[in-house]
Amino acid sequence: VQLQASGGGLVQPGGSLRLSCAASESILSADVMAWYRQATGKQRELVAGLSGYGLTDYAEFVKGRFTISRDNAKNTMYLQMNSLKYEDTAVYYCKVSYSGYVYWGKGTQVTVSS
Repeated sequence: VQLQASGGGLVQPGGSLRLSCAASESILSADVMAWYRQATGKQRELVAGLSGYGLTDYAEFVKGRFTISRDNAKNTMYLQMNSLKYEDTAVYYCKVSYSGYVYWGKGTQVTVSS
């Protein structure tokens, strides 16, 4: 399974971006889909997760600002990011798990700067 993340870019504080993660195969059977991020000099951290049952989970630092979703018809997962802050600057990665197999996409850079 190949994952292609896109949608990153430069945005001002308070702005919005929508990240996409397109899978090369159907995501209908995915157990968990998630977004992680890694800022320079920091460890990779979970941002948001979406289970196969539709349950969502968010890191405290993005609750109320970010929304994870999926479009099964397009085999794509999204991360809508609103009210972006300087500290949201990072490379964002998508991850999908199928029956214990884990796949990562290449990251997409998000830079929040004035």
